Amino acid sequence: QVQLVESGGGSVQAGGSLRLSCTTSGSIVGSKCISWFRQAPGKEREGVAAISTSSLFTYYVDSVKGRVTISLDNARNTVYLQMNSLKPEDTAMYYCALDVPAYACSLRESSVDYWGLGTQVTVSS
Repeated sequence: QVQLVESGGGSVQAGGSLRLSCTTSGSIVGSKCISWFRQAPGKEREGVAAISTSSLFTYYVDSVKGRVTISLDNARNTVYLQMNSLKPEDTAMYYCALDVPAYACSLRESSVDYWGLGTQVTVSS
């Protein structure tokens, strides 16, 4: 059974930083794409960042480029999302997502096979 468990959310002031973690478990065979999505109240869920475990290529939505870094620790089966210079508009529930098999990432919900339960990020001005 595949599980994705997020952690690291919290409340910070604008300009602050957070590092989210997503640890995967279960039998996951093949190349995969691990992504972070977010959903703010009243808005649609959007893809934020993704990393391909085969190529280590990374993908970012334009609104976070330069502020967010996604990385992978294979030994710990964990993907991190380092978020710096946070803005109030970054406030959302952040979800980890897994697309397998996948050789590239798309940041599209339709590509996701498994979801985590989410971790809340709140940025105050």
